[in-house]
Amino acid sequence: MPDLSAFPITRKWPAQHPDRIQLYSLPTPNGVKVSIMLEETGLPYEPHLVSFDTDDQLSPEFLSLNPNNKIPAILDPQGPGGKPLALFESGAILLYLADKSGKLIPADPARRYETIQWVMFQMGGIGPMFGQLGFFHKFAGKDYEDKRPRDRYAAESRRLLKVLEQRLEGRAWIMGDEYTIADIATLPWVRNLVGFYEAGDLVGFKDFVNVRRVLDAFVQRPAVVTGLDTPHRG
Repeated sequence: MPDLSAFPITRKWPAQHPDRIQLYSLPTPNGVKVSIMLEETGLPYEPHLVSFDTDDQLSPEFLSLNPNNKIPAILDPQGPGGKPLALFESGAILLYLADKSGKLIPADPARRYETIQWVMFQMGGIGPMFGQLGFFHKFAGKDYEDKRPRDRYAAESRRLLKVLEQRLEGRAWIMGDEYTIADIATLPWVRNLVGFYEAGDLVGFKDFVNVRRVLDAFVQRPAVVTGLDTPHRG
């Protein structure tokens, strides 16, 4: 049985199954990328809820694993060479789990990098821009009298949706017929934009018929249904 006692995070979140991947997360768009990926691949894992309500992400135990105090993070007791591996950043975790499982990323080198390209598109564009729009549309920023920041992020979010719309024309998924980590990275953010952020009308989401089609298919996948509620908030 692997010994994870050297990792301080296990003092706050003890591993009941130390032979499984330990997931430290919350059901946010970034968090569910990893829970969905774990469900899709079938890799054994143990989820731990990192509660923002109690500032768990700022605890010394969590910071020992991720000094950037963001979820998700993982601790794999069976990392490369059979040694434990701790990882943060959802994009890096998706790539690692794809390689570990041999699933959800093309084996062909050219298509592999094309897939990674679309993961980076989400990480550098969709995530930050949709998140800023959420702040200025739904949270404290909505009370600002000056609506130029909100409108700027709404316009950029719409532009990004147009890029995604064009990519999905005639394709079942971002990489065509093959469902990959590019979809797992991107679609939780689209769902959040029109759901939790309630910004569908603001960005004209009804115009993006391909994005809507693929999002509908995504949320019906059994692994996605489970992953969207993992770790369960209780």
